[in-house]
Amino acid sequence: MVSQSSSVGHTIMGKTADLTVVQKTTIDTLHKESKTQKVIAKGAGCSQSSVSKHINREAKGRTRWGRKKCTSNRDNRTLERIVKQNPFKNVGEIHKEWTAAGVSASRTTRHRRVQDMGFSCRIPCVKPFLNKRQRQKRLASAKDKKDWTAAEWSKVMFSNESKFCISFGNQGPRVWRKRGEAQNPRCVRSSVKFPQSVMVWGAMSSAGVGPLCFLRSKVNAAVYKEVLEHFMLPAADELYGDADFIFQQDLAPAHSAKATSTWFKDHGIPVLDWPANSPDLNPIENLWGIVKRKMQYARPNNSEELKATIRATWALITPEQCHRLIDSMPRRIAAVIQAKG
Repeated sequence: MVSQSSSVGHTIMGKTADLTVVQKTTIDTLHKESKTQKVIAKGAGCSQSSVSKHINREAKGRTRWGRKKCTSNRDNRTLERIVKQNPFKNVGEIHKEWTAAGVSASRTTRHRRVQDMGFSCRIPCVKPFLNKRQRQKRLASAKDKKDWTAAEWSKVMFSNESKFCISFGNQGPRVWRKRGEAQNPRCVRSSVKFPQSVMVWGAMSSAGVGPLCFLRSKVNAAVYKEVLEHFMLPAADELYGDADFIFQQDLAPAHSAKATSTWFKDHGIPVLDWPANSPDLNPIENLWGIVKRKMQYARPNNSEELKATIRATWALITPEQCHRLIDSMPRRIAAVIQAKG
């Protein structure tokens, strides 16, 4: 007759069974007390070999052995090099090149290895191309303003134009629908070949936003002076009152025209020196992005409805949002200097 031990979680000597949580805790406790493996095995009710394996695993920081990987460290380095050489390759091209390097692995393994390296497939950010001269000017401009505080940046009125379209394209929210509802009007997203669009001019400071101006024609120096007279000056009165301010604009032809420069001099308004191709430095670009994201569920049918939606959404921008964006200017300048332009 085979006797049974009264110990908790007893396993048959000779064959190592899976240890219970109680057994593992007992082994760890007795091991810390410097007990011998023989004493620990008796106390935990398991074989001495089980105790040895558990202690070794804990010492190496492993709780389980797992299956051996089918790719070597060298294979993984090859894959990482392939991804880094051209991060815009699609998954098929990456797998084909990895296979051509002599690695035999499935697509699932390739996907897992890429994720283990910390790579994720995302929609890339889009930024204007900067040539060497533009980078140098951006760096010089950033160095000139590297000591500006958020309080100094709050004296700047930022401005820019942005284009809004009546188009839903292939991006945007998905739709919840049942079988057979694919062509249901409430489940269909509208799209047009040549969507109506409007061009909008706006301005902001740390105190909030100014009135919007919807541009009806191409912006030349004459049109831009009308915008400055009827929209920028009222915005300055609203946002700054009698306090001094600096006006920011990009280097669009209408902005840098001689007639425009003369207008600013005649009105005694200083203009901030601004590098070309630098929308990433302009916080109003973030406001345009906020407005467009809030409008992603709107469905205007014509340009007038689009304008009304833009106005309503722009009115929701709070002074707190503007203040946070202005506070980010020292960090943006520091980032330009760190990136050498």
